[in-house]
Parts: sequence; structure tokens; C-alpha cells
Amino acid sequence: MLPPFLKAGDTVSIVSPSGAIDPEYIDGAAAVLESWGLKVKIMPHAKGKCGRFAGTKEERAEDLQAAIDDPETKAVLCSRGGYGLVQIVDQIDITAFENNPKWLIGFSDITVLHNLCSTIDTASLHSIMAKHLTTLPADSEPVTALKKTLFGDLQTYKTEPNALNRTGDAAGRLIGGNLSLIYALRGTMYDIDTFSEPAILFIEDVGEKPYQVDRMINNLRLSGVLENLKGLVVGQFSDYEEDESMGKTVYELIKEAVEEYDYPVAFGFPAGHVEKNMPLMIGARAELSVKEDGVTLNFNCKQPKTKRL
Repeated sequence: MLPPFLKAGDTVSIVSPSGAIDPEYIDGAAAVLESWGLKVKIMPHAKGKCGRFAGTKEERAEDLQAAIDDPETKAVLCSRGGYGLVQIVDQIDITAFENNPKWLIGFSDITVLHNLCSTIDTASLHSIMAKHLTTLPADSEPVTALKKTLFGDLQTYKTEPNALNRTGDAAGRLIGGNLSLIYALRGTMYDIDTFSEPAILFIEDVGEKPYQVDRMINNLRLSGVLENLKGLVVGQFSDYEEDESMGKTVYELIKEAVEEYDYPVAFGFPAGHVEKNMPLMIGARAELSVKEDGVTLNFNCKQPKTKRL
């Protein structure tokens, strides 16, 4: 199910449920959203700092709860990732959110919220957050694609071919996000689900050693997650050094983990901890086509009905 798309005059709330952030980025993001004709609420502790976090557990949970419960708020922009959502996600009451869904926006640690949304069959947005909204040009691809998506102009992405790709076509619900968070949530009520309906998995990560990526991807292989996919989209793995002793690159390790399956696999998709981090509707239906001359990931297809109250 897709939350209602935005229109001019709608309200977006900015929260910081994880790491602390430079307040200037929050102000910058608010200015960009206002330039789109939106109203902005900055939650009370969004600019806070408590060690590495944007506030105490109680403060961060209070802000997130208030934002998702607020009937005026139509989308919630998480200011940044970092670490912290696993500490508070089980404190969030999603009763009101289920009855009045809204777009939850962010990536990295915000994968926790994407997985939460998936448990109630509600789409969310894996997307740039406050820093890149502030620092990227207004006409940059990630910024314009985010605006278009939020206002209901669903995107179709076309990318260059990659030598590691496996060709084919697939359709299903897009799930996933940051691989480390997917791994951290295995065995919990926020685990990803590839068993109940057709799914395409998206993964990305930052700063993880190759053997750590190998461990995480093999967890998904051994548990049957990878076997049950319809397709795999491998985003950007950034800020790490290859380990020659592993015998393969990080992307080759991922390719090896899915070698025995026959679904399409696309490597190098422009999403992750990079400036060109294109928005992906997690929990929405996607169509993946991997050809010799390139990859198409299409959200402009028949989607589950948008819930409007």
C-alpha cells in the first residue's frame, strides 16, 4: 500500500531518530521542502545531541511517535542515519500510522523503519536526507527524483550494464536497504520477508570489510532469503578497501552467493552512501529488467492502492 502522495501545502515533519546532526542541515532541508510548497515541522529534539545520538532514547522515540501520529503531517523526513533506531523501534506504537500512513524518508539506519513499514504492508522511501538536500544542487537527480516521487510522479530508472549482471526480468515488492541493518534485524519481528509474496531485494552498505559483507550475504543465503527472491538489486558499497586474501572483490562475493539461482541480478545501482542516491520506494511494486545493454528499474507500474482517509 502506498501512503498518499503530497500536494502543495502539506506538512513534512523532520525528526532525528538516530545520530546527532549539524542543525544547519536540518534548516537547509526545511528550506528546500518549503521551496517545494510544503510546510515543515521540526520536532523538538531533532537538533539535539546526547553523545553520538540526537537525544536520549526517550526523546528520540517521543519525537518519532509524535511525527507519525500527527494528523497534519503527511511525510516524515529523518534527518540522518548513523545508529540508534534499534534502541527505540519497539517502543513505537504504529496503530495510528496504520490508519493514517505517511511517507517515512531516509536510508542507512532508517532501514529499520523501512522494515517496520514492510511488516504492515506500507511503502516508504529509501532516499537522501537532510545533508544532501542541503548540499546538492536543487536540480540534481536525487533531489528532483525525490520531489517527483513524493508528489506522485513515479520513477523509472535506467542504468548502464555491469559485467557482473545476470540478465532476466522480474516483478515483485521491493524490500531491503542497508545490508548491515537487514542482518542486524534477522530473527526479529522486523526481519525482511521473501516468503509470503514475490520480492526483489535491494542492498547497499558503507565501510564494511569484505569478509563482513561475505558473512552477511551468506546469512541470507543459508536462511533461504536469497533462494526465494525474484530479483536482486545491488547498490553502492562504498568507503572500504578490497581484501586480496578473500580472493574476490566485494561485488564478486555477492555474485558468488547467488550463483546457483536464476533470477536477474543488477550490480552498481545508484543508491547508497553516495551523492547520487536515487530514491527507491521500499515496499512498493517494482519491475526489474536486466539486459545486455543496461538495467531498468520501474516503479511507474500498477501499484497497490493508495490509502486515503
